[in-house]
Amino acid sequence: MNIILLGPPGAGKGTQARHLVETRGMVQLSTGDMLRDAQASGSEMGKKVAEVIARGELVTDEIVIGLIREKIAEGAEGGFIFDGFPRTLGQADALTDLLAEMGQSLDAVVEMAVDDAALVARITGRSTCGDCGEVYHDETKPWPADGKCANCGSGNIKRRADDNEESLKTRLMEYYKKTSPLIGYYYAKGKLNKIDGLASIDEVQASIAKVLG
Repeated sequence: MNIILLGPPGAGKGTQARHLVETRGMVQLSTGDMLRDAQASGSEMGKKVAEVIARGELVTDEIVIGLIREKIAEGAEGGFIFDGFPRTLGQADALTDLLAEMGQSLDAVVEMAVDDAALVARITGRSTCGDCGEVYHDETKPWPADGKCANCGSGNIKRRADDNEESLKTRLMEYYKKTSPLIGYYYAKGKLNKIDGLASIDEVQASIAKVLG
């Protein structure tokens, strides 16, 4: 099964993707992770990525699609989760074409809908474990008193420099400007499933499970 997780920054896509990886054997395809892995691999595609980034340029859709092609070719028993891609209608068309070319299809698009004001409150208190990615929040899930991650025992606490109200509002505006057309695009294809992204982690997991069957 292949799915897309749509949602603004901080909606919890990463948390839900990790759950799907652990419980369904899916593979998360995050654009940022793929670019970092490619650079570290030393492959031909990795060298292209490194050259583009070294020049200070944006990585092209063609390169990202090439990286996705490589990952799909490796196979995944539970299917793939597309996280952070596509972001535009052009990328959505390119992904549709790539999946068809490789004998695959897109099964569902999950939109994690949120209230912006509530999202800002959620994000400005957020921190993560720099080693395993476990997410914490100053109010709803504070770091353990001993300062060590409950999941992996690391003391590597990280806060994003742009997890502040002003920066988040800018990121939200950018997300809606670019991604809103995708919601209509996948709705027209009968693939869109809207869930409450601000529900508890367990409730969101249950909503996604219901969509995926």
